[in-house]
Amino acid sequence: MAESNNHIATVIKAYDSRIVKAYCWGRFKILRLSFLEEIGQYLPASGTVLDIGCGFGLFSLYYAKRFPDLNILGIDHNPKRIKMARHAAEKLGLTNVRYETGDAVSLSVDDSLDGAYMLDIIHHIPWDAVQNMLKQLHTRLKPEGILIVKDVNVRPAYKRWFTLIMDKLMDLKGRVHYWDQYDLMKLFHQTGFQTHYHSMVDILPYPHILYICRKNKEA
Repeated sequence: MAESNNHIATVIKAYDSRIVKAYCWGRFKILRLSFLEEIGQYLPASGTVLDIGCGFGLFSLYYAKRFPDLNILGIDHNPKRIKMARHAAEKLGLTNVRYETGDAVSLSVDDSLDGAYMLDIIHHIPWDAVQNMLKQLHTRLKPEGILIVKDVNVRPAYKRWFTLIMDKLMDLKGRVHYWDQYDLMKLFHQTGFQTHYHSMVDILPYPHILYICRKNKEA
């Protein structure tokens, strides 16, 4: 645990901007170390993993340090964030992570993937574009490849409203669509993933939920 905490501190120090550093500490307070470890246990031991909506590269840099046998590709639609992520990776001397400007919806990624993850991204994607994105991911994943989705549920209602307030504080004009866990599970299954999920208990009233989706071996 102490080593993982050191990884977090080291990653955040790699950013030049104080504002970005403050944002990163805030993100780590929401997605605490225990959450990152819980998510990390499902990542493949080696191979190529896609971080969809990587932002400044915060979590991909952490996992790149934590799992040196992984090759992580982070994509984000914001070129300024990608530039910051690349710069941080260079300062950290990480050669197993790279970043490209890309859209989560179009997913113009040529790599054959052993795994992929989205952390609090799917509710920011237009609801009618999610299925197509999942189909593209399913195509790019190797047989038995894994997709990890951490998002929020619509219940209980007071937690959903708390999450909405936090999302609006981050981006007042941003649109969000929170998925009912059963509707999203249905979509995963329709796309060809074997999926299970569980809640993630937090001190703050976020309705965290984690989906572990595996591509069928014969697919």
